[in-house]
Amino acid sequence: MTQRLGVLGGTFDPVHFGHLDAADAARSALSLTGVRFVPSHDPPHRPADPLAPAFHRFALVALAINGLTGYQVSDTELVRGGPSYTADTLRALHRDGWAPSQLFFILGSDAFADIASWHEFPAVLDAARFVVIARPGTTIDMALARSPELRPRAGVAAAGSHDPGQSAIVLVEADTRDVSSTMIRQRLAAGLAIDDLVPAAVARHIDAHHLYGAESTLHGNDESN
Repeated sequence: MTQRLGVLGGTFDPVHFGHLDAADAARSALSLTGVRFVPSHDPPHRPADPLAPAFHRFALVALAINGLTGYQVSDTELVRGGPSYTADTLRALHRDGWAPSQLFFILGSDAFADIASWHEFPAVLDAARFVVIARPGTTIDMALARSPELRPRAGVAAAGSHDPGQSAIVLVEADTRDVSSTMIRQRLAAGLAIDDLVPAAVARHIDAHHLYGAESTLHGNDESN
């Protein structure tokens, strides 16, 4: 079987269950061989710099996927420096021997809604298959409504078929947990626990290094205490 690599980029500030759910949904729908998480160095679409240093964001992803077969984290954008453009990352994978048809770039419907503003759009869509995962608050139809010219390039990954056909954009309807990095940072700033939003190892690392203003992540004064 031809190798199929999922690529999940993002700031991961911090990584959370929503990211893992998206990776799992894409892998299941498209029979991906594995998924590579790629933390951004300088995300061009984010108005402010990441709050946690690159070292910690990389470590948090490594902890989140530890023990999950087929998942890995890459430092390619961190060592490259400069703006972290998806087009550059996909070109680097091409140089490593991956064909565009073997690459499946995973993103949420909320991020896809802004894809027309991405660097090298629409040419970047030819560098990989783009796998759009439904996210709470932004349906796939809502995302496509922002760029209606992309509808002819979009196809639904039928349940059980694992075949995206020739579609440049593959739509995957899936139940993903309603969690965001912003939500996590807000909880930590308020002294609340995040145990239900991130893997335990991630919560421990945030707590140990007092990231995002965490004082006691593991025993926050939330409503359950």
